[in-house]
Amino acid sequence: MDLTGRTAVVTGSGRGLGFAYASALAAAGAAVVVNDVDAAAAGRAVEEITAAGGRAVAEVAPVGTAETAQALVDRAVDAFGRLDVMVANAGILRDRVLWKMSDEDFDDVVRVHLRGTFTCARAAAVRMREQGGGGRIITACSPAGQRGNFGQTNYAAAKAGIAAMTRTWALELARADITVNAIVPIAATEMTRTIPAFAPHIDALETDGTPLPDRLRKAEGFGTAEDVAGLVVFLASDAASGVTGQCVGIGGDRLALWSHPQEIVTAYADGGWTADAIAATWSASVGREPQSYGIPAPQASGA
Repeated sequence: MDLTGRTAVVTGSGRGLGFAYASALAAAGAAVVVNDVDAAAAGRAVEEITAAGGRAVAEVAPVGTAETAQALVDRAVDAFGRLDVMVANAGILRDRVLWKMSDEDFDDVVRVHLRGTFTCARAAAVRMREQGGGGRIITACSPAGQRGNFGQTNYAAAKAGIAAMTRTWALELARADITVNAIVPIAATEMTRTIPAFAPHIDALETDGTPLPDRLRKAEGFGTAEDVAGLVVFLASDAASGVTGQCVGIGGDRLALWSHPQEIVTAYADGGWTADAIAATWSASVGREPQSYGIPAPQASGA
């Protein structure tokens, strides 16, 4: 993929998945604005990208506000003359079960993930429409947003909202030739280190380079951050010009397309439905095969 002449912003790219995205985009020829709330991490990311022959600058700011979103777009334009790709990746976790989750836990996660994606996408869309020539907006979703996950009311809600915004923006920006897609990554990061089945494998990978077991890479679709980055480069490229409004999963050796919510069973009653009528038909019609919920737990052992 050749992204020479294009400029990308990647939020939350001082480390982890975001850094992998920024590095891969730069390796493909794009100039990159690295964003992180940690100035040292952003600086190290820029140094590594430029040492590898890429072009990058840093913009240190917390994602969430309209001011930060505009600063990111302005930084891209001031440093490289244009903006072609916005990767809204930044995120945090504040995991708690419902009855222990505080207002602050909820608001902090929604502000960074949901509002941060909204403000960055909006600022990018304004610039891309004014600039002409189309563009790419890439958002970050999660299996938690598709299926729900224990202890992640805030995170799952934000990620589900991002999926819905992605589909909406794909409609609204189509005439401007701006594609909007979501990635649904599963990778070895500080976030997934909290999952007991993944933690020892992540530790071994980082400690002595032990490859992730084939079982994890295939059955769980779980790999490294670098395994995910190719999807971001693809979605930013001309090869994906006809791809929009999609939620695409990737991790380890697995690439997948997530379905959009749709009605799967319907029933009709002349004059409408009473509670008694619903109860009488539920088990034999609409409720015959209830949908599953929650992310299936990964296996804790085996290779």
